[in-house]
Parts: sequence; structure tokens; C-alpha cells
Amino acid sequence: MDCFDVVIVGGGQAGAQAAVSLRQLGFAGTVAIIGEEPVPPYERPPLSKEYLGGEKSFGRLLLRPDAFWRDRDITLRLGRRVEAVDPAAHHVWTDDGTTIGYGQLVWAAGGYPRPLPIIGAELPGVHMIRTAAQVDPLRAEVAAAASVVVIGGGYIGLESAAVLAKQGKRVTVIEAQERVLARVAGGPISRFFEAEHRARGVDVRTGTGVTYLREAAGRVSHAVLGSGEEIAADVVIAGIGLIPAQAVLAEAGADCANGVVVDALCRTTLSDIFAIGDCALHPNVYAGGERVRIESVQNAIDQAKTVAGVIVGQPGPYRAFPWFWSHQYDLKLQTAGLNHRYDATVLRGDPASRSFSLIYLRAGRVVAVDAVNSIKDFTGGKALVEAMAVANAGRLRDVSVPLKEMG
Repeated sequence: MDCFDVVIVGGGQAGAQAAVSLRQLGFAGTVAIIGEEPVPPYERPPLSKEYLGGEKSFGRLLLRPDAFWRDRDITLRLGRRVEAVDPAAHHVWTDDGTTIGYGQLVWAAGGYPRPLPIIGAELPGVHMIRTAAQVDPLRAEVAAAASVVVIGGGYIGLESAAVLAKQGKRVTVIEAQERVLARVAGGPISRFFEAEHRARGVDVRTGTGVTYLREAAGRVSHAVLGSGEEIAADVVIAGIGLIPAQAVLAEAGADCANGVVVDALCRTTLSDIFAIGDCALHPNVYAGGERVRIESVQNAIDQAKTVAGVIVGQPGPYRAFPWFWSHQYDLKLQTAGLNHRYDATVLRGDPASRSFSLIYLRAGRVVAVDAVNSIKDFTGGKALVEAMAVANAGRLRDVSVPLKEMG
């Protein structure tokens, strides 16, 4: 049986960063990454943007060249899935029957795309975007497709819709809620992006859902709405959220809810087991101390650094500043902070100018900023959020006064 001082489950951004940070901090013990995919760690945000559009090759997605892992004595066990954990014996079992021992376990397994709960979801031509292996056949099919239906109006759905609209495809976005980005952004941001997509020829449908997918000639052909309307679909992309990879740890006895529950040092309720990244439900100071699960590169990287510090005896609680981004067409949406439980918003600038921001307040304090094509508002807003600044709505609205001067 192989044993390692640290076993990292998950070969994504969080898992890779955990291994890198351990070596950067001088950790001399043995380290192994167990990844489900048969390829080295790579970045995922481009999957719904440059990679889908053919602007980036897979090689350009790699987080590090192959030689990096060998040179730093980081063992990669690729194409293997961890199916069970024994926290008492400090063992994990993989899908090929291998037992691997660990001193400390870092669970960075991420999550899985939420499956469509409708008839026809398994038809050929229906795709999800989470891994390069899922996007590769999608790219091949889209090349010959005329019509594409995107189910879900979140970041993944809108980013992929933008890529395919630029390729001249007839794209329909179907969002069950009353507006796109409803789970992550305020009304003005939603309305702006809906208008932008429609201006590019995308048919955006909100407040409705797909009842089932119809088949013709052995593959998907139409998406059927609740009204009975049928929308032609040579290809369907489903982007309706992520299910955190928590089942294995839950079976091992870890406390799990919508994610693996961790403390401020990313420790689970099981001894010597940490959880980081998309699957970690952690207390966040920018959410008022409440536990949240954040799906972002920033969160993955900073939680990995937190765990590496704990392992090498340099513990420090996770207090990293949360930020996000999305690229659609020539628009760059940058978010600073968390709009968790906001109770007011301030629109700063004119959306018609295609450069504006939406500021979120909670009890009079700035908690988040969505900046569209406005790096100054993003950086200035970031400072306000970090300071948990109390701000006057009228002054925030005044574009003649830079946000950086309001702290």
C-alpha cells in the first residue's frame, strides 16, 4: 500500500495550489494528487469562453508544465476517483481498488454539474461544461450545428451563449427564474446583460423552463417548454448549477450541508481532513461570518494557501477577499465582495454607456460591487468593501467622485 504525508483529492485549481503552496512553504514530506481526469491540473474558467470558442488550446490551460510536478516530487495519480475514506485508519480507496494511506487529507474534489431533471437529458447532443473532456465533443458538434439551446442563465450559460452567438449560431437561452444571473446579481445587471445578448441575436427566455427534450434521428432535436412551444436544438447546453462533491466525506462521517462544513482553517469535522474550493462550506467574514460556499478561482487558491499554512505549522484563518469575473462579448463584469443578504443597491453610471457599476449595501455598509467595463469602480469598490465602509447612496451615485475617495 502506498502512503503519503499529504494526499490531495482533486486535480483542479484548489488541489494543484495546495500542492504548490506546500512546496513553496518548504514542506519536505511526500505529496500526492489524486485526480478523476486523466490529465494534469488545468484552469477551468476558459472552458466556457476561449476554449469553447477554439481560441485556446488545451496545452495553454495547464496550470503547470508536466515537468513541474516531477521536479517538485509531487505524485500525480490521474484518472482515478476516490470512492471511500476511512478517517480512523487514514486510508482512501480509489475506483480501481487501490488503497492509499495519508497523514493528512485535503479534499479538493470540487463538484459535478447538476443534471437536467427532465426526459431527454441523456440524449446525444446534450452537453455540460465542467471538464475539457465534456467541452471537446461539444466543440465538435457545435461546428455543424445551426441552433443551440442553453438551459440556465447563469455565468456558464451566458458565457457559452456569447461564444456561440459570435460564431453565428442561432442561440436561445432559457432561464427558469424571472431574470438571468438572478442568483448572483441585482436587477440592473440582469437587465443589462439580457439586453446585450438580445442585441447580439440571442433569444433570451426568462420565467420559463424546459419540460422535456425531444428526439429525432437518435439525438436531441427540440427543447419543449411548459407552454408546449418547441424550440429547435441541434445542440443543448445545460448550465443549471453545481452539486458539491461531498458524498464520500459525508459517508465517512463529516458534517455536510450544501458542501463540506469547515472551520476558519478549512478543517472538516474529521481529524486530519481539510476541505477547500468549490465543495467547502466555510465561515466568511464578508458574509457576516455566515458559512457560504464560493465557486471561484480566488477562493480555491486562497483556501489552498490556508491549508498549506496549517500543515507546515503556520496557521492563519481564511480571510481572503472574494472577487469574481465574467467575460461576455467585449464586456468584462468584475465583482468585488459578496452581496450576501444585501438590502439596498445603488446604480452608479448609465448602463447605456456600457460602463457602469452596481453597489450593494447591507445596513448602510458597502458589501459588494459589480463593475461592468469599469476597472476604477472595481478597484475603488474593493477598497470600500474591505473597509466595510458606511457610505451615502447619493455620493456613491455621483460618478464625478471616484469610489477610492469615499473610504
